[in-house]
Amino acid sequence: MNLRERKKLEAWRAIRAAALKLFAERGYDAVSVEQIAAAANVSRATYFNYFAGKEAVVFDQDPQERDNLRAMMDARPAGEPLWDSLTAIMIGLNERLADRMPLQRRLKAQSPALAQSTQDFGEQFRADLHEWARRRAGDSVTTTLQLNLASAAAATAYQTWGPDEPFEDYLRRLRECLRQVGAGVAGL
Repeated sequence: MNLRERKKLEAWRAIRAAALKLFAERGYDAVSVEQIAAAANVSRATYFNYFAGKEAVVFDQDPQERDNLRAMMDARPAGEPLWDSLTAIMIGLNERLADRMPLQRRLKAQSPALAQSTQDFGEQFRADLHEWARRRAGDSVTTTLQLNLASAAAATAYQTWGPDEPFEDYLRRLRECLRQVGAGVAGL
């Protein structure tokens, strides 16, 4: 990464950090883009060079995260059963989100505007995961079924995560959902 790319990444991260800090202190609806820009020591125009809107600063993926997630996928042992790899990847992804997922969830619960947002920070991850699984296990019904079951297990853990429960409880629930589904996948 050259100096210009590093500076852009630092600016992106500084803006996001300032925004998340303000949101945690004041709530999503009480913070403006102008306040975020001021807290990050950038102009409003600079803010919009990095983020399309206020929702984006909450949900957009760190520019390096996609490469990190792909590396996590590629690091799975070649002979490992697909379900075991998917389980490790899903848990690894969620552990990486520990610093922002609870705040994102709380902000969505507090803000009608953010709750209506159609932003989905997992869309790119799911596409990359599907591509990785198909390269690894082939484009079959079984591969697609396992991918869908892993996504359903993660969604179930998230949907049943109580608003006052700590993130560790969510991770424990995710592991349990993946274990239960995995018991059925073993016969595939």
